[in-house]
Amino acid sequence: MDWTLESLSKAGAHEVVFALNYMSEAFVKRYGESAFGMKIHYSTEEKPLGTGGCVKNAEGIIGHDEPFLLLNGDILSKIDYAEVLARHRKNEAAATIALHWVKDPSRYGVVEIADADRIKRFVEKPSREKAPSNLINAGVYALSPEVFDYIATGRRVSIEREVFPALARDGKLSGYRFDALWIDVGEPNDYLRGNKLLLESELKEGKIAASAKVKDKVEVKNPIAIGEEATVETGSRIGPYVTLDNNVNVGREAEIENSVIFSGTTISDHTSIKGAIIGEGVMIGKSVKISEKCIIGDYAIIHDKVSLARGVTVCPQKEVTKNVLSRRCLQ
Repeated sequence: MDWTLESLSKAGAHEVVFALNYMSEAFVKRYGESAFGMKIHYSTEEKPLGTGGCVKNAEGIIGHDEPFLLLNGDILSKIDYAEVLARHRKNEAAATIALHWVKDPSRYGVVEIADADRIKRFVEKPSREKAPSNLINAGVYALSPEVFDYIATGRRVSIEREVFPALARDGKLSGYRFDALWIDVGEPNDYLRGNKLLLESELKEGKIAASAKVKDKVEVKNPIAIGEEATVETGSRIGPYVTLDNNVNVGREAEIENSVIFSGTTISDHTSIKGAIIGEGVMIGKSVKISEKCIIGDYAIIHDKVSLARGVTVCPQKEVTKNVLSRRCLQ
């Protein structure tokens, strides 16, 4: 979200509306009334209203004066938001969808393009064989206030399955194709892929905060990022593709690669972490082995000499005292 907000600010945005339901208080606590020089509004749903219903719910905040951007929250991209809005105004469409080419479009909404970037057909998550193209909905939209007329009030509405097909039939749906970095980070594998691509593109030589303490005989394989007040003890190996957030403590002769470690986590001596996502404030004991595709929730405790097999998920605050040798969720 910080990446997206900063990009919006650089593109000239002045106000942002968060459409919230689950864990809404966490967003309010983090961003308050402003972020990156922009005013922040909150549109909270008593029950989830879907990707279209949330827009209708925020109609009073958004208003009807000018076009606006609608962004999925799990997208990491270098798209030019100002250009999307400019193209939308030029095309005089009710909605413009940012489009990105992918090899397998079956996980996404897929479009069929007619002349002048008009979208002739929009199909949500078709089978690979029935996809009309490889151009997918990139989760970035420019919308005119006219769109509110296409969204029912007081019920769950899918903008992809209900609103966009209706706009396509009425000839009011346009597309904007772009080739910049784009990743849907809603799945763990894609999240780590996003981390990898950002490190490659932004921090090829690595970045270690001035207040971080990386001791002697630590082997660093760039690209990596190490945050403020983080500590890496002697003999450890970090990287490639590792992000250590602020106040992460890594013990002696630990090994971490292709992983994201959130703030305040402690990783003890001789522990190995490969291809994992570790939440905030986690305590990981000595000689622990955490395999690929593992996810450790905030404030979990992993005891000494525990091994977690590929794909194990540990829920927040869970204490793990024994080996977990098959993929499962520990609640």
